[in-house]
Amino acid sequence: MNTPALPAVPKGPEPALPHPLPGAVGLSHLSAYDWEAADGVCGGSPHLHLVCTEAYVVTGGRGAVQTLSPDGYREIPLEPGSVAWFTPGTVHRMVQGGDLRITVLMQNSGLPEAGDAVFTFPSEVLADPERYAAVATLPPGTGAEAERAARGRRDLAVEGYLRLRETLVAGDAGPYAEFQRAAARLVRDRVPRWRELWRAGALAAAERTGAQLDALQAGEPSYLGGATAYETAPTRLGGFGMCGRRDEYNLPGVTLPYGGE
Repeated sequence: MNTPALPAVPKGPEPALPHPLPGAVGLSHLSAYDWEAADGVCGGSPHLHLVCTEAYVVTGGRGAVQTLSPDGYREIPLEPGSVAWFTPGTVHRMVQGGDLRITVLMQNSGLPEAGDAVFTFPSEVLADPERYAAVATLPPGTGAEAERAARGRRDLAVEGYLRLRETLVAGDAGPYAEFQRAAARLVRDRVPRWRELWRAGALAAAERTGAQLDALQAGEPSYLGGATAYETAPTRLGGFGMCGRRDEYNLPGVTLPYGGE
């Protein structure tokens, strides 16, 4: 597939993650959308990730996350202190129950921002990469135009999601499996870039641990001489994410256009 399936990500310099968060995870804060959808439910845009596990740590309010996976449909309640996570291929939809606020931890920092997410748009949109990209891409900023586009994107994702959920609940997993295949086709051209980010981030972090264990076993912990601390703060507040208004962080070593949860 030669046509870009998702908004283009500038190539830029080679990624470098010398000091990522533990495990090279990504971090953001979300306030779930309170927009009502066609089924009367308030919440975000259903979607899946292809290679990243995602976790919700609930810090306030009430709500739920609806999921579709080979083991069926679930609705997991969310309240302060709850933790829920879902593996690649799981369709998830954040549901607002009242001032729901969540800290999101994403595996493989940088990959979601580089496009590791596909909305549950109807099949005719998924089959047309240019049409998909046009609907999935939001105008810059956090104003009224961006809000209208984000809400329209959410509504289209819910339209496709409800079809998938209906057939899955009825015992027919075929449309859900086809959606997964369509999602994989859309992102296929991005895999080389994702591989670069993975090597520089999560893989490098794991390999550093191996080198540190080797040094400790050899009785030469000189790497501890480089010990230090880091801090960061949100670089954009209230952006329109997939699930809700999103506070974003530029973590050490990765500067990419916004495109995550």
